[in-house]
Amino acid sequence: MSKLIAAALQMRSGTEPEANADAFEALVREAAGKGAQYVQSPEMTGMMVRSRDDLLERITGERGALVIDRARALADELSIFVHLGSTAVALDDGRVANRAFLFAPGGALVTTYDKLHMFDVDLDNGESWRESATYAAGERAVVADLPFGRLGFAICYDMRFPQLFRAQALAEAQVLTAPAAFTRQTGEAHWHVLLRARAIENGAFMIAAGQGGLHEDGRETYGHSLIVDPWGRVLAEVDGNEPGIAMAELDLDAVAAARGKIPNLKNARDFSVARVSGGGAAERKAS
Repeated sequence: MSKLIAAALQMRSGTEPEANADAFEALVREAAGKGAQYVQSPEMTGMMVRSRDDLLERITGERGALVIDRARALADELSIFVHLGSTAVALDDGRVANRAFLFAPGGALVTTYDKLHMFDVDLDNGESWRESATYAAGERAVVADLPFGRLGFAICYDMRFPQLFRAQALAEAQVLTAPAAFTRQTGEAHWHVLLRARAIENGAFMIAAGQGGLHEDGRETYGHSLIVDPWGRVLAEVDGNEPGIAMAELDLDAVAAARGKIPNLKNARDFSVARVSGGGAAERKAS
């Protein structure tokens, strides 16, 4: 199985878990009806709640989480891979995990992945985020061996850390993923170029399902869910921030072809970094 029909689901998740699970299910069913064998939803599929107190009141652990149960049931019923891009999961220590889930046809859990890099930033116009105040950072990268190939996991802000994707590519990942809830202003500046760069520099497919539009909690996300091939070409995109589906057929043989043309994974070398002084500092020492 060297070919895969993949779908990236674009959503506008709100504050109500049941409504979000229903919207997720409708898109999964639509994608499967069009032939998708693997579907990916965005970061925070289950609920988008900016207030930490409100989030802690509404979420559950893995058991009893409606969108997780729905993803498992859909994978079973539709006989497809369902990649729940992420949802907030309550941990025993009072913190929260931003956790992805992959279910195989038949409903078995393949793996989970917790977001490694916390979005602690101060943007223009007063937009500020401190994910580390609520979420516990993950501690491991994940590559899953699947019938169609090897799949690497990431979530949103992770895409700004190329060493994560390089490590996955060196572990022979052929498909990279980055489900996201990218802010509108950072998305307009960097979304396409970052995702295409991660695909090009690793000779891998990239699938990134995104949240899009103005959410109930007041945040605004960029949308433009993408599927990119190993040469950096955009195979499919949801044009804009409305809910929708980006679908494409992935020929996994294209990964070997791209890496054969530009074997940068093989050609990489270890090196040291020398930090040297400029001319002014050297002149002062000489005087």
